[in-house]
Amino acid sequence: MSTPASSDGPAAPTPPQLAAAANTFAMLASPARLHLVTLMSGGRFDVGTLAEKVGLSLPTTSQHLSKLRLAGIVSARRAGRHSYYTVEDPHVLSLVEQIFEHIAPDGSLAPDPPAKDPHA
Repeated sequence: MSTPASSDGPAAPTPPQLAAAANTFAMLASPARLHLVTLMSGGRFDVGTLAEKVGLSLPTTSQHLSKLRLAGIVSARRAGRHSYYTVEDPHVLSLVEQIFEHIAPDGSLAPDPPAKDPHA
């Protein structure tokens, strides 16, 4: 049961929200799937192109894409003999963008930007 919102902040998440959030994070916890999502956040790609860019076999890439589709993180559209995959959910796009703003290229945590002076 959720707690009502108060002056202390927003309402606590419900058990179904917590489960859904954990499932989304679990899908993104795989470096390969996170790499795929990051690539697809920039456009549509077919499985062959994604496999090449991530360095995985076609079957392995297809398995990852299947899991991501079932989780609702990516979508696919057929065009002729090919399926093109993309991430359209702005919340997922924002989440992925924010994590890479927080992680430096060497894998360490990036420093937080300086706090804005409210008196400036």
